[in-house]
Amino acid sequence: MRALVVDDSRAIRRIIGNILKEISCDVVEAGNGLEALAQLETHGCPDLILVDWNMPEMNGLEFVKAARQDPRYKQVPMMMVTTETEMERMAQAFIAGVNEYLMKPFDKSQLLEKLTLLGVETGV
Repeated sequence: MRALVVDDSRAIRRIIGNILKEISCDVVEAGNGLEALAQLETHGCPDLILVDWNMPEMNGLEFVKAARQDPRYKQVPMMMVTTETEMERMAQAFIAGVNEYLMKPFDKSQLLEKLTLLGVETGV
């Protein structure tokens, strides 16, 4: 399984990446939405995308909308992992095409629970 982790924080990418590696995921990283689109072109369709909302150049919501417009990425499970806690923001994310929403700060068990909801085999 291959996952794309999109976050402008290197530390958050590392935390999420390490958890994903524990469940045997290969991880590709991007620091913003534009980098993520480039990673999709370079590495092809991942099995899972985890994306932050607040990033420079292209934020997570813009990335989700752009990715969902491309037929190659229409069915890829996407999770928004963000500090945005308002219900209106969550609704915007789901309307744009995310399948799950995880609020920061989070712990390993919360991330694994959301992955399970997405149908990812976590061993939990």
